[in-house]
Amino acid sequence: MTRTLLVFSMITAILAAVFTAQAQTTARVYRVGWITPWSVAEFTGDSNPRFNTFRQEMRQRGYVEGENLIFELRSVEARPERISEVVGELIRLNVDVIVAVAQPTVQAAQQATTKIPIVMFGVGDPVATGIVASLARPGGNITGLSQLSPELSGKRLELLKEVLPGVSRVAVLWNPTNPSNAPQIRDIRIAAQALGIQLQLLEVRAPQDLEGAFQAATRARAGALITLDDLFIFTHRLRIVALAAKSRLPAIYGWPTFAEAGGLMSYSPDFRDMYRQAALVVDKILKGAKPADLPVEQPTKFELVINLKTAKVLGLMIPSSLRLRADQVIE
Repeated sequence: MTRTLLVFSMITAILAAVFTAQAQTTARVYRVGWITPWSVAEFTGDSNPRFNTFRQEMRQRGYVEGENLIFELRSVEARPERISEVVGELIRLNVDVIVAVAQPTVQAAQQATTKIPIVMFGVGDPVATGIVASLARPGGNITGLSQLSPELSGKRLELLKEVLPGVSRVAVLWNPTNPSNAPQIRDIRIAAQALGIQLQLLEVRAPQDLEGAFQAATRARAGALITLDDLFIFTHRLRIVALAAKSRLPAIYGWPTFAEAGGLMSYSPDFRDMYRQAALVVDKILKGAKPADLPVEQPTKFELVINLKTAKVLGLMIPSSLRLRADQVIE
C-alpha cells in the first residue's frame, strides 16, 4: 500500500509539472502597439520618465515584459508621412491594442482599422474633431484620454499675463491643418478679450514656415508667444525654442519638454498621471472591455514648469506667487 501511494504521488507530481509547463508555454502574450512622435530611444530612455510610469503601472497589474507582454514601439521620427506606414505595421502584427499619440496618428489609426482597439493620447477635443461620439460613450473602437487643450490654451495666456502684466500683443503659433487647433483658437480668443490682449495668429504648416512666423512676430512687436498643442509644433520643439530665444520672445508651451529644452514656461496636464491612466485603460481592454463602453478620461492633475535660467536671460522676474505654484523650477 505504501509503495502504491508513493508511485501515485510521483505520477501526480509529474503530471502537475507537465500541466504547469504546458500552461506556461500556452499563456497568452499580449502585444501593445505604441505610436509616438518621440524617437524610440527618447521615448524609452531615462529622459522620459512618463512612459516608464506606464510600464510600471502595467507591471503592477501583472504584465511582465518579455513574458506575457510585448511592446511594439513605433516612432514617426519627425516625419508625419510615416504615420500611415507605422499604423500599417502594427495592424499587420495584429497587436491587441494600439496606443496612438497625437491627433493625426489617432485619425490614421481610426481610418486603417475598425477591429483593433485604439487608445488615444494627446488629443485636445476628440468630440469636436469627430474622433468619438461622446466622452461618456465614445462608440466604435476608440477610447482613451482627452488632453483638454482648448481650456488649457486660455489658462496659458493667463499665466503669461502674470509674468508680463503689461503685455498687450501675443503671437500664437498654430497649425491650421490640425482640426484640434480650431477649438484652441476659440478658447484663447475668449481669454484674450477678457485680459485685454490682442492676438497675432501665426500659421505654420511646414518647417520652412517657422522662420517667417517669428520674423512676423518681431515686425508686429509681439510681447510674448504661445504655442498650441500640435504634433508638428511638438516635433520641431527644439527649433521653436531656439527661434523664441533668438527673437527674445517670452513663451509658454503645452509640454514640459519645451521648458526642459530652454523654453520659459510650460503648462500642461500631468503627463505622468496621464500615462498611468492610459495603462488602466489598456489593462481593461486586454481583459475584455470594449472601447465603445469605456468613457474617455480627462486630466485631473496639471503641471506648471518654469525655467528660471531662461527668465534671467530675458531679463524677467517671475513673481514669487507663481514660482510657489510651479511643480518644477529649472534653475
